[in-house]
Amino acid sequence: KLQSTLKRMGVNSIAGIEEVNMIKNDGTVIHFNNPKAQASLTANTFAITGHSETKQLTELLPGILNQLGSDSISSLKKLAESMQWSKPTTGGDMGMGVDDDDDIPDLVDTNFEEVSE
Repeated sequence: KLQSTLKRMGVNSIAGIEEVNMIKNDGTVIHFNNPKAQASLTANTFAITGHSETKQLTELLPGILNQLGSDSISSLKKLAESMQWSKPTTGGDMGMGVDDDDDIPDLVDTNFEEVSE
């Protein structure tokens, strides 16, 4: 029934589509691998059929970056910031999950000019 309706709308198959990603507002992606894509530009209609998987946006990075528009890039930045600051912190690592205190020696109360002479 769907195919007959699409045929009446004048959709044509689009060859060579390897993947389709529909990015939702919550950061999840409906991912189609090798889908059947059909379109009718006059009816402003696109139909994507095939096996889909719901994935997190982070699972598809970095390969999906060239598919993102400017609004999606800003959403990705917000998602990255929220993930970065939601990690448990230890000491002064500012949410980065890295504890570099062992690499920095303690300052001592010494006059370095006297020691160098």
